[in-house]
Amino acid sequence: MTSGGFSKARLGRMREVMSGYVERGEVPGLVTLVSRRSETNVDALGTKSAGAGAQPVRRDTIFRIASMTKPITAAATMILVEESKLHFEEPVDKLLPELANRKVLKRVDGPLDSTVPARRPITVRDLLTFRLGLGFLPVSPDTHPIVKAIYERQVGVTPFSAQMPHPPDEWLRRLGTLPLMYQPGESWLYHTGSDVLGVLIARASGQALETFFRERIFEPLGMKDTGFSVAASKLGRFGSCYSLNPQTKRLDLTDPPNGQWSHSPIFPSGAGGMVSTVDDYLAFARMMLNKGTLGRGRLLAATSIEMMTANHLTPEQQQMG
Repeated sequence: MTSGGFSKARLGRMREVMSGYVERGEVPGLVTLVSRRSETNVDALGTKSAGAGAQPVRRDTIFRIASMTKPITAAATMILVEESKLHFEEPVDKLLPELANRKVLKRVDGPLDSTVPARRPITVRDLLTFRLGLGFLPVSPDTHPIVKAIYERQVGVTPFSAQMPHPPDEWLRRLGTLPLMYQPGESWLYHTGSDVLGVLIARASGQALETFFRERIFEPLGMKDTGFSVAASKLGRFGSCYSLNPQTKRLDLTDPPNGQWSHSPIFPSGAGGMVSTVDDYLAFARMMLNKGTLGRGRLLAATSIEMMTANHLTPEQQQMG
């Protein structure tokens, strides 16, 4: 027998595995969605808050989607490429002068003033493929001055419940004071490329990033609960954010529904700043699967989807991931 185009046994096994996370207290609640062709199976488990009087997680619960923001930012970039407002091999210097004339560390763990000139400018392709020369480096700031400087300037990866404290222009100015870790195009480094793309998209389009995303992606796809913040009328559906305390093995509240995402952010992060629901994100995923279309509308050309889903890294760069 099948349900939603899937075997009951497989759906049951998935529910058993996912329920385990809730029962062990690793997450307070979750929603799973599996879709194939025209059939969709959704399961909501647990509560959306870990305290007394907690409400159950529902299909329409709004979550912080963290790095699932990145593909949406990439799609927005491709829209501007299709409109010839951006070009893959174009240096970003004109729109992002803060990143012009880069210096590059002689050694990634070396002092910040021990640099060489960048061999070439950073391009749009570098940002899309996370090869701009800056990004998340999972090492100690005590051994790598560049990592310490990123933390001090507040321009790197933040804890999941924290938003960037500086507006886009100031954030990019601070980032531009740092040397690159690697030459542009040389190394794959996670995260930062999408945040830079967010600033680039806003400047290239002449719109606030939130406005561009809403008008060009969310509204065409019917993603009514996706954005960089949650409206007051929807806070009842917005889940709290928790982190697992390694000492107590319990969930600590790090951001409540009326916290940082209850108003427009100072820095709309194209790398990890959005909220959404499973059905909203399903609409985006279906658009990708359908080569840029959803229903009768086309968001992106099929060639753009092919580029987004192709591997652009060398074997050596893949190993760095």
